[in-house]
Amino acid sequence: MRPSSLADVVGHRELICANGPLARAIAADRLPSVILWGPPGAGKTTLAQVIAASTRATFVAFSAVLGGVAEVRVIVEHARERRAIGAGRTILFVDEIHRFNKAQQDAFLPHVEDGTVTLIGATTENPSFALNAPLLSRCTVFRLEAIDKEDLVQMMRRALAHPEGLGGRLAVDEDALFAIAELARGDGRRSLNLLEVASEQAERAGLPSVDVAQVAAVAGHRTLLYDKAGEEHHNVTSAFIKSMRGSDPDAAVYWMMRMVEAGDDPLFILRRMIIFASEDVGNADPRALELTVAADAAFRRLGLPEGIYPMAQTAIYLACAPKSNAANVAWHRAKERIEATGALPVPLHLRNAPTTLMKEHGYGDGYRYAHDEQDGFARGAAYLPEALAGERYYEPTSRGLEGKIGEWLKKLRGE
Repeated sequence: MRPSSLADVVGHRELICANGPLARAIAADRLPSVILWGPPGAGKTTLAQVIAASTRATFVAFSAVLGGVAEVRVIVEHARERRAIGAGRTILFVDEIHRFNKAQQDAFLPHVEDGTVTLIGATTENPSFALNAPLLSRCTVFRLEAIDKEDLVQMMRRALAHPEGLGGRLAVDEDALFAIAELARGDGRRSLNLLEVASEQAERAGLPSVDVAQVAAVAGHRTLLYDKAGEEHHNVTSAFIKSMRGSDPDAAVYWMMRMVEAGDDPLFILRRMIIFASEDVGNADPRALELTVAADAAFRRLGLPEGIYPMAQTAIYLACAPKSNAANVAWHRAKERIEATGALPVPLHLRNAPTTLMKEHGYGDGYRYAHDEQDGFARGAAYLPEALAGERYYEPTSRGLEGKIGEWLKKLRGE
């Protein structure tokens, strides 16, 4: 059921419309090396095959899962021979190009650069992470989004009517088509597979049509788009952190459960919450760190599924807690000053003096023991290196407990 021309491709309108960049390149037969990046079932291989049918170049398909660099060398040698005898260009389609490690990807570089082959790479992984920089710089990246539900339904209608599809043998309710589209999650291949299975079962049962109940019966467990080693993992993690930072407990627990349901390691999620408790809540609510560490310990004892209780409790608490990144800002400021000024000497009055010689050299002279002072604070005493005297790195916010910390510091400083 793959389309043979751009006119038959569903989705990706901005790329393949008459003025789209991919359509213009194909029409002019001047396709550059490209990377087609998108989720499974978005149509990467389909687009590559449409290009093959539309171009005067020789089209060679290769799978990075099944082949290796040795096969690439053979393909390139044949391409070089065709070019030498004036037989035209060669388009090399590499499916799952991210399966080649970055050293193996170097095998394409000289041949892409000198025009021996035009590369079309297909990948579900973010090219910024999955491809080496020199190869990426020589390619145009086209981002393919998941196919929307209306386009999936259009694709299935074609399959129902097409003689090489179901050929009109069976009717499928509109609600059933949209149910399949919902289950497919933007994956064209999955939508056609579900349609095929549901139709076959209906035919075997002697039913005149497919309804929502039959679709539900064959759908099985819904799979989530999520790769623990890929971009979507980082996207969902980012959404989880930003929801807690934005004080939205509903979104926080939703994204947390997206990670859990997709099979992410709960200890990874808890580790992110421990970091968040200190980085984003900080001294506005120091109890947040205590609760998060306790949730980590509780999960290690309970495991799944009961361990979800302390995880959800903590995610909600962190989202609702007052926020302060003042501690985070403080240590970054201190780090920047250290990098700028180097290892400044410790003031003599702050140095320890365990020996007579050190005392004779002034170590510890003038040190004031804070506990002997009013309020346990030695007013006027300096603790930073002399070159940094008076600098402030920690600026308390007015939120939560940190507001009281700020007031106490102002009182001690006489501000």
